Amino acid sequence: MKKSLLLISMMLVLPTLMISCATTGELEKVQAEQKMIDAKADQALKDAQAAKTEADAAQVKADAAKVKADETSVRADNALKAAEEREKAAAERERIADEKAKKADEAFQKSMKK
Repeated sequence: MKKSLLLISMMLVLPTLMISCATTGELEKVQAEQKMIDAKADQALKDAQAAKTEADAAQVKADAAKVKADETSVRADNALKAAEEREKAAAERERIADEKAKKADEAFQKSMKK
């Protein structure tokens, strides 16, 4: 009975031990997969860093473009104000010229009456 119990337990224990033990080939395969996963992760990290660098550069360019646009807007506003001032000055000169012409015409009419 002891022999049969020992035989049965050996039949159960030995296959269990053999199934649960990994072979060298399996370990090498797992290590190779791990190295490949690590390489992919490193590449993904490098790609993410490159994308962040490109995004930062694009942000700097966008900021510079915004500053330039703001400066251009200020210059355009200043040019518009200057044009309006020149227009007012021209209108004032025209009004003065009209008044002088009117006075000259009145003086001419007055001299013609005499």
